[in-house]
Amino acid sequence: MKKILIIAIGFICFQTSYSQMKLDRSKPPAAGPAPILSIGEPVENKLSNGMTILIVENHKLPKVTANYKVDFGPVIEGQKAGVMSLMGRMLNEGTTLHSKAAFDEAVDQMGSNVDLTESGGFVSSLTRYFDRSFMLMSEALLKPSFDKASFDKLKSQMITGLKSNEKNAKAISARVVNALTYGPHTAEGEFETEQTINALTVDDVRKFYSKYITPSRGFLTFVGDITPAKAKELAEKAFGSWHGATISLMKPEDASNPTKTEIDLVDVPNAVQSELSVINLVKLPMNNPDYFPVLLANNILGGGSDSRLFKNLREKHGFTYGSYSSISAGRYQTAFHATASVRNEKADSAVMEILSEINSIRNQKVSDEELKNAKALYDGNFALSLEDPARTASFASNIIINNLPKDFYKTYLQKINAVTAEDVQRVAQKYFNYANTRIVVVGKAAVVQAPLSKLNYPLNIYDKFANATSAVASVVEVPKSTSTLSNKSTKDIIDTYLKAIGGVTELKKVNSVLSTGDMTVQGMSLAVTKKEMSPNLQLMEMNMNGQAVMKQVYDGKAGYRMQMGNKQNLSNDEISEFKNAKGLFTQLFYNDGTYKLENAGTEKVSGKDAYKLMVTDASGNKSIEYYDVVSGLLVKSDKTVKAQGQEIQQSIEFSNYKKVGNIMFPFTNSLNVQAAGGSQEIVIEIKDIKINEGISTADFK
Repeated sequence: MKKILIIAIGFICFQTSYSQMKLDRSKPPAAGPAPILSIGEPVENKLSNGMTILIVENHKLPKVTANYKVDFGPVIEGQKAGVMSLMGRMLNEGTTLHSKAAFDEAVDQMGSNVDLTESGGFVSSLTRYFDRSFMLMSEALLKPSFDKASFDKLKSQMITGLKSNEKNAKAISARVVNALTYGPHTAEGEFETEQTINALTVDDVRKFYSKYITPSRGFLTFVGDITPAKAKELAEKAFGSWHGATISLMKPEDASNPTKTEIDLVDVPNAVQSELSVINLVKLPMNNPDYFPVLLANNILGGGSDSRLFKNLREKHGFTYGSYSSISAGRYQTAFHATASVRNEKADSAVMEILSEINSIRNQKVSDEELKNAKALYDGNFALSLEDPARTASFASNIIINNLPKDFYKTYLQKINAVTAEDVQRVAQKYFNYANTRIVVVGKAAVVQAPLSKLNYPLNIYDKFANATSAVASVVEVPKSTSTLSNKSTKDIIDTYLKAIGGVTELKKVNSVLSTGDMTVQGMSLAVTKKEMSPNLQLMEMNMNGQAVMKQVYDGKAGYRMQMGNKQNLSNDEISEFKNAKGLFTQLFYNDGTYKLENAGTEKVSGKDAYKLMVTDASGNKSIEYYDVVSGLLVKSDKTVKAQGQEIQQSIEFSNYKKVGNIMFPFTNSLNVQAAGGSQEIVIEIKDIKINEGISTADFK
């Protein structure tokens, strides 16, 4: 199981390939004049229970949507973290009148869409079915069953999701960045853990439901082929007699930015890329005159593929597939946030480039061309968004919630186009911090800590749950000259490994291996079958719900991949990966003179010492393998490969070794894959392995 699972990587590439676009910057489109806007006024009504109803008529299509949302503001869940999300999911699990299966069938028969969340519900339907669909949505919202079996199922799914992200640098970054920025005990900074989810009960869900699902501060918006009179009639029928708790918005205390710029480092030893965040808190209500200049300033700095961050970190330096920035506006404290996912080796350089771009837009006026292009982008996107009636329907509630002038959206583009270069520089200085910002780096500390410490910023160490710690155990690689472990020869390391998994004599008896199991990727579960035959023939198939998703075959000379019925020959790079394999257990050939091996000391893998072996094959391809100091087993492998025209960085951790016959195999393979689409976690759990049976050469045709 040491061989690279290229087909799994190919699956990721296949999913993301359609999103990769090559831009032709040689002929930029000419910016046209700002569009003239025509925004209708929604009809507003109120029910006696305090619910606000907004209706936007649009009879172009025989379709109606309705959305109910409770404006309860920030909610601190504390020791019950995760209960709001769980409650929202349970609202989709059936009612006191219909089981989940019966409810879903009733919705499906009408071709409607009904979805409930922790803040309300949504329904979309053809006009002739809307009345029934709307009443089903209200039934789900007002009469949830909160079935214990459904609760246990969803709770288990949430815990599984948390476990699958334990080593996902992107997921860890999202958690830690918010916790450090806002504080771990705030609505914005808290997060669920396996412990908080395990502690939840059905009664907890019911309590939060009773407190927050209410007509108080509720907004019900109708959009489409419906009259105001009909909409109000439906609202009265569904919700007129509903009385719930009264909600008062709590004003959270503001958090503070660092007094001086600091680096906060989180060690993820398996990460092949570092997740970078440069973030500072801001106060930017939508009724602030700075709102429109800030939109343009952020667009120029990091709003897309034509922004400064993207051009610098991707196009100029090749550090990342993309670097972006964002800034939120609202009633409460929000944040300016610049991000990038970069190779660990370039984390320090990327941090400096992000800071440099922030400093530049603060200290120098943007060019007339940049400002013109940013305005043209907003002009076109805003006008295009008005084609969606749901977008215009949200304007009315936004005006109420954010205390905006009634003409806020009608004069939106007028205000955008009035912004000057001086305005952009002024707000950049005010909202994009440089001297007092927080830099969060989530990556492999053994690679990134030393270079980051040379940037002359205070460097703090945190664990994966935002707890301060004094040091990162895996960060220091002991120099060879002083490490007793590094004196062990590479031959001894490999000999120990071969002995640990069964011995050379037994390994040479293996002519084929048939493995079956399950692969979890992006929340999906797929059945996996892998066939290997000496010296390097391979087949791998993935199925979902009994349907073939992908098949890849290599017959020793050439191969192909089938994806959703489309056949494609393997590339030269992919074929080269297979050809370089001399046998089912490559380590049998490590000491035959065709491989170059180097003991680079030790490093922690899952908290245990492992020899770090640098491996170079006869073609010059390099990889890093980690062998447990005590057991001798292979526990991790890092490598950069090419698949489907992309350069892929992969890290595989091997665990749960079990004996099959006389051979030890890892039954759990955890992959972290960095491709053009970003970081992906793939976990393969092997269920069964057969040696020297169930395979023939005909399988590889």
